[in-house]
Amino acid sequence: MAAKISSYLTRWTMYVPVIAVLALALTWGRDLPPVLVVISATLLAGAVLAAVHHAEVVAHRVGEPFGSLVLAVAVTIIEVALIVTLMISGGEKTQSLARDTVFAAVMITCNGILGLSLLVGALRRRFAVFNPEGTGGALAAVATIAALSLVLPSFTTSRPGPQFSPAQLAFAAVASLALYLLFVLVQTRRHRDYFLPITTAGKVIDNEEHMEPPSNRATYASLGLLLVALIAVVGLAKGVSPAIESAVAGAGMPQSVVGVVIALLVLLPETIAAVRAAARDRIQTSINLSLGSAMASIGLTIPAIAIAMIWLPGPLLLGLGGTQMVLLALTVVVGTLTVVPGRANVLQAGIHLSLLAVFLFLAASP
Repeated sequence: MAAKISSYLTRWTMYVPVIAVLALALTWGRDLPPVLVVISATLLAGAVLAAVHHAEVVAHRVGEPFGSLVLAVAVTIIEVALIVTLMISGGEKTQSLARDTVFAAVMITCNGILGLSLLVGALRRRFAVFNPEGTGGALAAVATIAALSLVLPSFTTSRPGPQFSPAQLAFAAVASLALYLLFVLVQTRRHRDYFLPITTAGKVIDNEEHMEPPSNRATYASLGLLLVALIAVVGLAKGVSPAIESAVAGAGMPQSVVGVVIALLVLLPETIAAVRAAARDRIQTSINLSLGSAMASIGLTIPAIAIAMIWLPGPLLLGLGGTQMVLLALTVVVGTLTVVPGRANVLQAGIHLSLLAVFLFLAASP
């Protein structure tokens, strides 16, 4: 038993999250000098890698598509906590932080994580193969929730500016959460086979073939360490955020770049996990992670922020600008054309990665 556990829980993945949490406790609420910022950033990277390892252990135990949900939901909860924490302490400059972070998460997941996964799969076997039925439904849910929560506020007239009235915000939050829960029900119960990895011949791969699942003891240990690692990621990210904000301001970039950086940090575990799955010919798992994360980022974040607005002062700016709407629409159109055939090559991967590059460039230089 001990040998089996050690095969899943390597020493560094056990120690790094604990060390990172201890460092978080020692530095919480303090202004960090440059040396401690570097140390915190290093521990942050280590906690991210440890989180990926433990999420993969849990995912391997519960199987797909439940495994993809573990990391997506866990990271999204952490994202919400980070956004709310920064909004409480940030004042007026954080009124659009939720919008900027959620939109950045959608662009990173639907173009960055998806594009990288397709690229790895296409380079390995010429074509990245996946199930268009499940993937198409996931993309449709992402597009619907994104339009409801991020586009409509720019066109409603109950409140000035790109914001919902309280009643509209409550409706959007309930609708987003309901759509997300419906998707989870379809993904895990009614049409579970639509979200399982498939071979190039279209045969469903229901179980991993090369490794026995971890024991219950190892799984529970990894689940606990995953939560510890994610807490460390959020806390350390908050600790280094003042340095990030100062760097952004010093470079003359807009405040929305802070939301992009937050999304990049929070989604790093999912990015690594998705690329690793693609390298094992589990493209559907990678897509489940990318689109599931996009959906969770909106479907869970918006309701949580809506509840937090009961206590948070100031308006909540959710509506996207014209440039962002164009990028979102282009992402949905390109994503649809990618999904329909059920397979993709390096061209589709390159297009998605190009859209991510455009988003990052325009975020820094609007």
